[in-house]
Amino acid sequence: MIEQLVKEQRAYFNTNVTKPVKFRKKQLSALKKMLIENQQALFDAIYEDFKKSKFDTYTTELGFIYHDIKTCIKHVDRWSEKTKVSTNLINFPAKSYVIAEPLGVALIIGAWNYPYQLSLAPVVAAISAGNTVILKPSELPANTSKVMAQLVSKYFDPQFFTIVEGGIPETSELLAQKFDKIFFTGSVPVGKIVYEAAAKQLTPVTLELGGKSPAIVTQSCNIKTSAKRLIWSKFLNAGQTCIAPDYMLIHNSIKDQFLEQCVVELEAQKHSFSNDNYVQIINNRNFERLSELIEKEKVFYGGTTNKEERYISPTILNDVAWEDKVMQDEIFGPILPVISYSDLDGAIAKIKSRPKPLALYLYTSDKRTKQKVLNEVSFGGGGINDSVMHITNSNLPFGGVGNSGLGAYHGIAGFKAFSHYKSILDKPTWFESQLKYYPFSDWKLKLIKKLIG
Repeated sequence: MIEQLVKEQRAYFNTNVTKPVKFRKKQLSALKKMLIENQQALFDAIYEDFKKSKFDTYTTELGFIYHDIKTCIKHVDRWSEKTKVSTNLINFPAKSYVIAEPLGVALIIGAWNYPYQLSLAPVVAAISAGNTVILKPSELPANTSKVMAQLVSKYFDPQFFTIVEGGIPETSELLAQKFDKIFFTGSVPVGKIVYEAAAKQLTPVTLELGGKSPAIVTQSCNIKTSAKRLIWSKFLNAGQTCIAPDYMLIHNSIKDQFLEQCVVELEAQKHSFSNDNYVQIINNRNFERLSELIEKEKVFYGGTTNKEERYISPTILNDVAWEDKVMQDEIFGPILPVISYSDLDGAIAKIKSRPKPLALYLYTSDKRTKQKVLNEVSFGGGGINDSVMHITNSNLPFGGVGNSGLGAYHGIAGFKAFSHYKSILDKPTWFESQLKYYPFSDWKLKLIKKLIG
């Protein structure tokens, strides 16, 4: 079935029907209509999966997609125009330009932690570039996967856009097919499997992975505002956010004061963490994994767990060592390890000794410190005096580097991720230089050197 589906999409793409910008805009509008007309069903499904509130679902899922659709509809005409470039003298007279063309049949593999946003935002980019799309949502939030599949089958021709549900067997069968683009969001180990499968077909990929993203808190930070922003970003979605601050590196001169302010923020929001404003851990396996990371003797705040509810309270671990279990892999949950430092160079060296993170956050009011960290540390993206919010600006390409990912999307970066840029030299026939033709001569070589040099 999957092999036939890919064949049908390729045949549909080869009719060229997806290439006109008017068609792309129509499909983007249909996607927005689908989401708006069925918003309550989407709210209900994600609540069943891990108790995500309407507020969080709109602000961290659907709102992103609406914004992406609006951006693409507004700018896709300009993005799709051929771009003129200058022509060198040796090709005179001629015109040179670059044409953006869709890659073809795209496979998008979504992630479970933001099941609507991380599945459908790449779809928006793929459609805007003129591709057909097969989407494989994560099977972990089963209700969101089901509702998306039902809605897409109702609103779209499967030859253009369809959803394949399932787990490892279905994903493996998909990866065995020849696609023109694969876009994957998920863990590093699975990303390597996807990359290997794509390499066999020479298929270009975008990998949105993860890693241990640090938050560096310096002695010059605004303690109250920094603590407020950092606590919000860490425990959003119960920490199940790929760009959440994974751990805090804090200058030892302000550590006690800063942690006290973190507690103030957590206590002020305590009611929110015990009702529908706070999501569950996605499943029992992840609940058990996270619970094992909480060393009771290092709990500074929180540490409460409830297996039946898959609930882990916002937890701060103090006096954590780099060798501790919680520092070995990405946490992906509501646990914030705190490591103090006295020397920024030493802290930077520790970060650089590890795989490049997807995000880095720096809290400082010192310009030299800002420039030092930005110049010396490689990471996907991040923020100065804020966390997570860089993802909300579609003018900023979003993606990782090294182990944290390959390629980027959002806005024009997403359009480019699903496009090939075709270079054209367009020459008239009314004139033809004899320089490149036989017979060769010294004067021809001399003139060519001048034209090229």
